[in-house]
Amino acid sequence: MPKVLVLYYSSYGHIEKMAEAVAEGARSAGAQVAIKRVPETVPEAVARSSHFKLDQSAPIAAVAELENYDAIIVGTGTRFGRMSSQMAAFLDQAGGLWAKGALHGKIGAAFASSATQHGGNETTLFSIITNLLHFGMTIVGLPYSHTGQMTIKEIVGGAPYGATTVAGGDGSRQPSEIELQGARHQGELVARLAGKVFA
Repeated sequence: MPKVLVLYYSSYGHIEKMAEAVAEGARSAGAQVAIKRVPETVPEAVARSSHFKLDQSAPIAAVAELENYDAIIVGTGTRFGRMSSQMAAFLDQAGGLWAKGALHGKIGAAFASSATQHGGNETTLFSIITNLLHFGMTIVGLPYSHTGQMTIKEIVGGAPYGATTVAGGDGSRQPSEIELQGARHQGELVARLAGKVFA
């Protein structure tokens, strides 16, 4: 049974919801799944005044534990076309793991959220994937076997590089069922591959 970590940062709960869907998909493929989030770096008073979702149930991850998993699926909201500073700060602390090759050959994947349809989801996915490749990980995207990402009947996230959602400029739009299906599908694909590699 492969061990999968869904590691995320979510200011307003959109990525938290996507993380739960990714984990659901991975579990459906037989993986042992943990959902954890990276530490908040914004002062609590600022986070509260900005209406951050502070009641997230996922425990805080530690960098040292990353090597304990066969696969790591990383999700974060978009910040000007790249990953959030909170996720970047966490991954930047993994130099020791990088130096000893602790993540070589493990499976990696990315998912993201942006405010607008063209707000940088794909470049954010690449900013995550770039980190994972430097760690020596094998990347799983979101292939067109998730046919929902090809619809033109509604605004929808998703890309060959990973599952995404569009939150709306005011954050009022929650992940759609198509976007959640994409997240589940990506989690399932990661778990299946991890199960083959680490059988």
